[in-house]
Amino acid sequence: MATAGRWLPGSLFGQLMLVLGAGLLLAQLLSAAINVVERDRLVSGNFGRQPAQRIADVVSLLEGLGEGERERVAAVFNVPPLVLSLHDQPHVPTAPTQGWRAGMFTARLQAALGDERPVRVEAREGFADLAASRPPGSPAVPHEVMHGPGGGMMGRGPSAAMMPGGLPVLRTEVQLRDGRWARFDAELPAAPDALPWRLVLTLAVLLAAMLLLSYVAVRWVVRPLHVLAGAADALGQDLERAPLPEDGPREVRQAARAFNTMQQRLSGFINDRKRVLTALSHDLKTPLTRLRLRTELLDDDDLRERFGADLREMETMVAQTLEFMRGLGHNAPRVPVDVNGLLATLQADSAAMGRTLRTEGQAASPYVADASLLKRALGNLVDNACAHAGGATIRVQDSAERLELQVLDDGPGIPESQLEQVFEPFFRLEASRSRATGGTGLGLGIARNIARSHGGDLVLRNRPEGGLAAVLTLPRRGAESV
Repeated sequence: MATAGRWLPGSLFGQLMLVLGAGLLLAQLLSAAINVVERDRLVSGNFGRQPAQRIADVVSLLEGLGEGERERVAAVFNVPPLVLSLHDQPHVPTAPTQGWRAGMFTARLQAALGDERPVRVEAREGFADLAASRPPGSPAVPHEVMHGPGGGMMGRGPSAAMMPGGLPVLRTEVQLRDGRWARFDAELPAAPDALPWRLVLTLAVLLAAMLLLSYVAVRWVVRPLHVLAGAADALGQDLERAPLPEDGPREVRQAARAFNTMQQRLSGFINDRKRVLTALSHDLKTPLTRLRLRTELLDDDDLRERFGADLREMETMVAQTLEFMRGLGHNAPRVPVDVNGLLATLQADSAAMGRTLRTEGQAASPYVADASLLKRALGNLVDNACAHAGGATIRVQDSAERLELQVLDDGPGIPESQLEQVFEPFFRLEASRSRATGGTGLGLGIARNIARSHGGDLVLRNRPEGGLAAVLTLPRRGAESV
């Protein structure tokens, strides 16, 4: 099953077109086969009917003529497609070997003659020897008769002696009442093509027309799914986006209505959580402020400093926790951000703090984003790298599809089993909880949330030469419409 699925198109549109195309092609092939079989049946059923009737008519004509008139009539009919000659003795063996054509023609001729007179039929190849079969002394027929469409006589044409050989004929000999034999060499109709080109062309046109209609129909059916998928992708970046239009077929309207209802519920849930967290943040600031004031009243300088450090750590933890839980969504407008200028600002800030930050490469063009969030994500990654390696390098790789920012360090790296675990809230590799050795454990999670809110992602990789690479990937395509 997996092997078969590998050859199927990945999209629903491609799979539907494959199924419809294969079904139409199979139907056309079956239709062609039925047409060819029916044509062969009709051809076989009518084979030899017209030549047999013509021979019977000529025999009837010859029976009522004298010897001299017979010779003149024979000279007139001594041209293809029905060549007549008179002979005293038959040349066809009494019981020649006959194929199905000769046997069927014999039966039709006997029926057309209406009596049991001797008849001999054999299949021969070509008209080349017919001139030698002309009775001695009979005049050569000049260019006076030729056969037209359907085997009729018309116009002027070449005589039998001038016709090329190699054409299939039936040589028929019928005995007249006076004992002489009338020999007829009738050209056999050419065997029909195995598959007529006109039929092939007709079926090809029908197939192309049906495939075109199928293409339009499938695109019309699949288009709402593309719209729904795009809306679901945009919903992860902006819960306040405009709802989907509820129009089209009933199933499409139902799907759009369900999606809009889900969006309203999510938006309501997120807004309620923001209000609760805002109130909680306000309520926490009041006791923290009282604690800070009481700390300032302590007489012991060492104790006051330790209480102050604990309060600052608590305030930082509360602020980052609330920011993480709010989802970083403050609905700030997204504008083109000068990524190269942003990196220069981060370099200046790091230099002011005595840290080393290098950059490699440049962004080819601005990136549409929330500038403050993008700066915070990169700042968190730089802080994490500097905390473990004392410095960092930001490598920029830009293309038409995506902007990739790699924050590289020369630190100890992270065990492979914990590369994803470090994104969990409050998770730290160090055993202690001191901010001096790792902060609150929210910086990487916040950075990943920012990346995903812009349609990108953040992953961590251990570098082969040692150290850690934090790869922040942001999509270029579609960023302008965010």
